[in-house]
Amino acid sequence: MDQQPLPGTPSIWAIGDVHGCVDFLDALLARPEIADEPECRLWFVGDLINRGPASAATLRRVMGLGERATVVLGNHDLRALEIAAGSVRPGRRDTLNDIFTSPDVDELLDWLRARPLMHIEAGHVLTHAGIHPHWDAATAMSLAEEAQHALRGDDWRQTMHALQGGSPRAWSPKLHGEQRLRFIVGAFTRMRLCTRDGAMALGARATPGHWPQGTLPWFDVPERRCADMPIMFGHWATLGLLVRRDVACLDTGCVTGGVLTAFRLRDRKLLQVGPDALPAQATPIASLVANA
Repeated sequence: MDQQPLPGTPSIWAIGDVHGCVDFLDALLARPEIADEPECRLWFVGDLINRGPASAATLRRVMGLGERATVVLGNHDLRALEIAAGSVRPGRRDTLNDIFTSPDVDELLDWLRARPLMHIEAGHVLTHAGIHPHWDAATAMSLAEEAQHALRGDDWRQTMHALQGGSPRAWSPKLHGEQRLRFIVGAFTRMRLCTRDGAMALGARATPGHWPQGTLPWFDVPERRCADMPIMFGHWATLGLLVRRDVACLDTGCVTGGVLTAFRLRDRKLLQVGPDALPAQATPIASLVANA
């Protein structure tokens, strides 16, 4: 399934959930494997912000990367938009006030809501939580674009209000209106566990070994349709680093004392920066790969 890049093609590094830990991000980008290839591409799996100390600075840092950076929306990125729209109130664990009190708040939020929910390139898929088991890549991309259109419109604040409330557990192409939008956005940004028939269990405890009977990771649902391209995702810090032939979970919990991870697509090399924001030794990815 992995496609080898053409000679001279810039490397692509997929980077896990940053959560406002801009110092970790700067340390990761300073690693020679990345810094010595200034044309390399950087894919971010979402949740650039919230829970960490520097949400606004993180956004500015990634925005400053220009076209080198590809960012998909995560649930914490959407939370910033929901708070800005007045559809939810900030919670005690939110660390987004530095965005809302910044003189460039409108620019930051407009840039954020223009990010996609899904990206396909170089034979790989990038998304925050995953791809629903009943969607092939073409269907998923079409649905992502449908939701993105609502998020990017002039009435985006109303869209954020529409996202509040319960979501259907099971997918049907007949879903419409707010229920359809909630399902699509929930699948791309919040999904972890599903039943064997593909119904999402969005509120279920997702710590390995403790998830409810009858549920399993979305990527292990039988006959998953988007299994022909490796999917890079985050969102699941309790799962931690998982690298298989068909999926890679890159959320390694930097905001909760873990590490920030980068994964090079062409050779599956792994880089990590530890809690002290100093580069940790690169780990051979071959020792972590599980056969699909």
